[in-house]
Amino acid sequence: MNHMNLVDNCVPMCYCEVYSCLLFLREMMMMGKMNQNRIRLSDGEWIIMNVLWQSAPKTITELTAILKESTGWSKHTVITMLGRMETKGVITYQKSVKAKEYYPAVERTETVMGETESFLYKVYSGSLGLMLNTMVEKKNISKAEIDELYGILKKAEEELK
Repeated sequence: MNHMNLVDNCVPMCYCEVYSCLLFLREMMMMGKMNQNRIRLSDGEWIIMNVLWQSAPKTITELTAILKESTGWSKHTVITMLGRMETKGVITYQKSVKAKEYYPAVERTETVMGETESFLYKVYSGSLGLMLNTMVEKKNISKAEIDELYGILKKAEEELK
């Protein structure tokens, strides 16, 4: 199988992290195992999760201080968001002497996979090739990203042998 055949069937969703999801998505699509119970986070929940994935645990006071400048959120907004996220099962907490300490209850890669699946199906009807073709046509993919894709695809091709 040459690189062009693999490229026709594989696509990165966004450039920040999804290259690592590429091979997994392709395999899941081929096996018909796209998860209907995937984790879905709002934009605000992603902001909080990124803070927790980077350096958990965090208290409400710490989260409010970290997020105040970039989001303008008050302590009450953070508390509301944490409550929703706890209900979804994506965060957990432990009570310490002074305050609750919040932790992520889901792995970053698991959450990125769910978001990638959702985006791929919502926007491109599940077609990795269509997504890549759109990026190429709109010149939204750099030479470095193309080279990175070739590297990923070459590795995948070697693993199939």
